[in-house]
This record gives sequence, structure tokens and C-alpha cells, in this order.
Amino acid sequence: MIHITESDSHFAHLDKMSVQELLTGMSQEDQTVPVAVGKAIPQLEALIEAVLCRMQQGGRLFYIGAGTSGRLGVLDASELPPTFGVEPDRVVGLIAGGDGALRKAAEGAEDDIGLAWLDLCDRKITCIDSVIGIAASGTTPYVIGGVTKAREFGCLTGCVTCNENSPLSQAVAFPVEIIVGPEFVTASTRMKAGTAQKLALNMISTALMIRLGRVKGNKMVNMQLSNRKLIERGIRMIREATNISEAMARQKLMELGSVKKVIDLYRK
Repeated sequence: MIHITESDSHFAHLDKMSVQELLTGMSQEDQTVPVAVGKAIPQLEALIEAVLCRMQQGGRLFYIGAGTSGRLGVLDASELPPTFGVEPDRVVGLIAGGDGALRKAAEGAEDDIGLAWLDLCDRKITCIDSVIGIAASGTTPYVIGGVTKAREFGCLTGCVTCNENSPLSQAVAFPVEIIVGPEFVTASTRMKAGTAQKLALNMISTALMIRLGRVKGNKMVNMQLSNRKLIERGIRMIREATNISEAMARQKLMELGSVKKVIDLYRK
């Protein structure tokens, strides 16, 4: 059986198209992705609620994937400490082939069904942790092996995939299936499938961080003050929340190192 992610593009003779025709075709295909993600919201909600319960008990979240899927997981995890001020090991992205595979493809590593569990054990995984496997095809051995062992170990397991009823979906407790259809370039899942996975991971991690109290109102009050732009943003947040002067907001922010701490100080 040919999975939908492997099926023929709706567009023929790409090599004969002008640049404008190529861009128009890709844009038309990309516009279908948010609709597909929207249809998966019930599955996303179930997964997020389950992971949230584990994280509220101190559990961590692991993403595991290979190739584009693995890179997206590492990207999402790496953005959370500066954005929400969480510890770097609270959400961890693992890619088949290790960090070197982020820049140079290590496609053969995805066929090792036991490797992901070894990678998780290296991070001292516990039974209250959660593991989300990311694979557009839903057939990647690295990912399936990892979630299978994690589930046997007692971890909560989920996945983000772009095929229905895939081996990966069947291996986890909380599957998320985002069916985006054939790719513009046949089977090039770095395109629509990759975009769908990125949107889903944004939703998963952002919803978790908000529910874990890392956002106040609609502001990133726990962000790391790692550059001038973020410091100035923090000062604006403080002034909007407390009405203190810019000079005082800057002084207190530099003293306490946290937008949330300054706001909490002035609201007591």
C-alpha cells in the first residue's frame, strides 16, 4: 500500500514550469495545511492534556524524530528556554544520528529500531516522562522503536504523523494524524508535512507552557533577557502592567532579572 505522503503530486511536469508557476503551485498546496491541522485539534487536545498531567508532576517531554522531523523537534525544544524561561532539560529534542544530523543528513540512522531508546536512556528517562514521536510517514524505525520501548517502560506516548493508521500511530497512546495529502514534489515531506509538523509542535509546546504558568495574560513574562531587544520588551511589559516609570522598570528588571518577578513585586 502506498501511503498518502508517498502518492503522486497533484502537479505534473514541474521541470517545465516557470518560477511563477512553481511558486503559485506551492502556495496553493501550502494553504491546505492549516485546514488539516485544524481537523487534528481534538487529537492534539487529548495529547496535550495527557502530557500536561505528567509535566505537572515533574515529568519531562521528549521529542524523537529523524531527518526533517527530528530537526523540527530539536528546534521546538531549543526555543522554549529563551521564550518561556524553562530549564533546558524540561523539553528535549532527540534526532536520529545525534546533533551532527542537524546539519548533515544521517538518514541511515533512522533505520536503527533500538537507537532511540538508547538515546532516551542516555538522558535518564523516567516513567513519568512523555515521549512524542515525529515522523511524516509514520513508519520510521528509529521513532517506532523509541515510543514502543517508552510505552513499555511506563512513559506517556504520542506522535505527530501525516498518514492515517500508520505503525507509529498504532504504537502510541495518543496519536495525532495531520493528513495534508500529496506533496508538491512527490514524497518530499519537508514541504507540507514538515509545515504541518511545525505548526503542531508550536501548538503543543505553547499550550503546555501557558498551562504550566509560563505566560501572564498574553505576555512572555518568563523569557530570558538575552539581548537588548528582549530587555526593552521586558521594560514595556512591566510598564504596561504596573505603570511605574521607564527608569524604575529598567532598574528593577536589571536587579531581579525577570519580568514576572518585577510585576509580582509591584502587585503585592
